[in-house]
Amino acid sequence: MRITSVETSVVALPFTMGGPHPPFAGRPWDKLEILLVRVETEDGLIGWGEAFGHAAIPATKAALDSIVAPLVLGRDARAIETLTRELMHATHLLGRNGPHLYAISGIEIALWDLLGKRARMPVWALLGGRERASLPAYASLLSYGNDLALVARNTAEARKAGYRHIKLHEVTREAVLAARRAAPDAAIMLDVNCAWTPPMARDMAAALAGDGLYWLEEPVWPPEDSVGLASLRRHGIRLSAGENTAGLFGFKALVEAGAIDIAQPSVTKVGGIGEMLRVIRYCQAQGVEVVPHCPYFGPGFVATLHIAAALCERPLVEVLWLEMEANPFDPWVRARDGQVSVPQGPGLGCDPDLAILARYLSSPPTRTEAR
Repeated sequence: MRITSVETSVVALPFTMGGPHPPFAGRPWDKLEILLVRVETEDGLIGWGEAFGHAAIPATKAALDSIVAPLVLGRDARAIETLTRELMHATHLLGRNGPHLYAISGIEIALWDLLGKRARMPVWALLGGRERASLPAYASLLSYGNDLALVARNTAEARKAGYRHIKLHEVTREAVLAARRAAPDAAIMLDVNCAWTPPMARDMAAALAGDGLYWLEEPVWPPEDSVGLASLRRHGIRLSAGENTAGLFGFKALVEAGAIDIAQPSVTKVGGIGEMLRVIRYCQAQGVEVVPHCPYFGPGFVATLHIAAALCERPLVEVLWLEMEANPFDPWVRARDGQVSVPQGPGLGCDPDLAILARYLSSPPTRTEAR
């Protein structure tokens, strides 16, 4: 079935987060933005994808509309692996990580949605998984600027909501201890978003070594310094990374350096579901656990549910600790009692509510179609 059109649109969803909205990329971050990719084939079937994302949306959308979408028109939507490889090769001079790879990821997810719909099977079944009604989730708290009262309050609220795993986005040991006191029976993770050079990261890891962290995420700047990251292993804290890693060979470098205990590939950034499969199979063969990175709110999040349900031995799904005013992909993007439901319908199993989508569009959709 040939691809006849690709349409991109951005929805902006107001949200609250249990504290003041932080600035992000020079402006207040008070809306969750989803870059949606709608792919239609000649028989009228529609697949939905999501491309990364957040402050990168203008660049990713430009890459999609101007370069990637025209390359897929007229192509067979069923030949996902062949088409994705050709797209990656055609754009490799433009960067092996960044907007063009994110754009390809969005297209690729939509193609899997189409494949499942055509086969009348959910994506998790196409991937060879068994049926799971739900998966355990962890609450991913946003940054409260090291306001320990907010850290403690939101940690306690997340535990009360049923989460047994809670991740902080802070940069101090005091925040970890505040969270530990607020939820003593929860597993606490710390994500510092590449805050420290290796010498400082080693000092912080030594200070945190006795605090029982479930994992320490992306402690080293720059994130591609796999040797610097590996130097923290001596302190006995499990290390996680991967949301900024480019594809299979990026993860191969991390694993060969002995840098990570937990790999965190991101489906909207790494190249889509097919590249996630390659990364997961490689990491599992090397004895490295995989917990996908997925603080998203649309098809990228839902695709992660299918991947984790099918392929992860101990699935644990990241859910941002916030409250959206509405979402066109409800209820699949929300957790209940620390669990997220896995769609059972064909493809991704959750086409958007078009009325909600139209209500929160931030600009008119851009459509690229065959002439």
